[in-house]
Amino acid sequence: MRIAVVGTGANGASLGADMVRAGLDVTFIEQWPAHVEAMRANGITVHLPETTELTPVRALHLCEVAELRAPFDIVFISVKTYDTRWVTELIKPLLHDDSVVVGLQNGMTIDDVAEIVGPHRTIGAVLGIAANMYEPGVVVRQIPPSGTWLTVGTYDGGHSQALDDVAEALAHCGTVVVSPNIRASKWMKLIANIPEMLPSAILNVPLLEAVRIPGIREVMDEVACEAYRLARQLGITMTPIFGRAAAGVTNSEEYAISLLDNVLESYSLPNTRVAVLQDWDKGRRAELDAFSGYIVRQQAALGSTAPVNSAVLAIAERIESGELAPSKDNAPLLRAALGHTASVGTSR
Repeated sequence: MRIAVVGTGANGASLGADMVRAGLDVTFIEQWPAHVEAMRANGITVHLPETTELTPVRALHLCEVAELRAPFDIVFISVKTYDTRWVTELIKPLLHDDSVVVGLQNGMTIDDVAEIVGPHRTIGAVLGIAANMYEPGVVVRQIPPSGTWLTVGTYDGGHSQALDDVAEALAHCGTVVVSPNIRASKWMKLIANIPEMLPSAILNVPLLEAVRIPGIREVMDEVACEAYRLARQLGITMTPIFGRAAAGVTNSEEYAISLLDNVLESYSLPNTRVAVLQDWDKGRRAELDAFSGYIVRQQAALGSTAPVNSAVLAIAERIESGELAPSKDNAPLLRAALGHTASVGTSR
């Protein structure tokens, strides 16, 4: 099997390195020039909680994709959601009829991939991982493979040899579950991501610190519940993720709240900064449209609103425009989304 990982930031590099160490034929394709040069010179360094692994890898600049001729069997995409479409177009000439493209991303990127390469060559994925990248060639992976959960599934819910191949490759990176309804599984991850991503980034603090700020957990719970209610409107079935048993899935808003509890308990350390905040730390555009932005758009398409997600999104957009800076001083703005004042405490 010839495998490519397109987008080798914290998650892509971590999982790609696991596969390389397992003896798989993996090519890293990356758009950050300094990162490519660092990997070429020194390999990829992954700092795990109890050890550090240095893995030599084959790393290519994006511009070198045009020099490739042999097709890949599996392409894992781990770029920002807003880069999904053009990256999929970039790699499309290097697919054969039975190749598959796997989006190792948050958000509903499976539809973008399917539009470009076809549903039969599209596999969705859900990640339960925590990793950071602060410098080229170096990953800080806060959750080891033993605690990493990955869910994969075909676009139409059927079984395929390619799906088995993807699951086998990712089994070197963590525990893999095959979902018969990957869209529902990705919705569960979206409901878990919605309350953590924008609120803690807006406050410029690690997630575990954000939930302790008065009134913020209530905001997080409500944006999660808005996402849950939208999912129910769209006919999404509540599904277990993060290794939860089916018996732990309830058809109530409490399940949405419990998914954030999972993130806090299993995928967050005291210094864990969410992906949106890591982007802002680097001066990059964040994936606003993949989180609250997605909820607002989908709810609008149904002719209604998601008011708390809309308010949180508006604050994040002010930060993106340079009008605001990420800061704990933004807490009153978040509380205002629920009508809170600075004197209101948390309810959880």
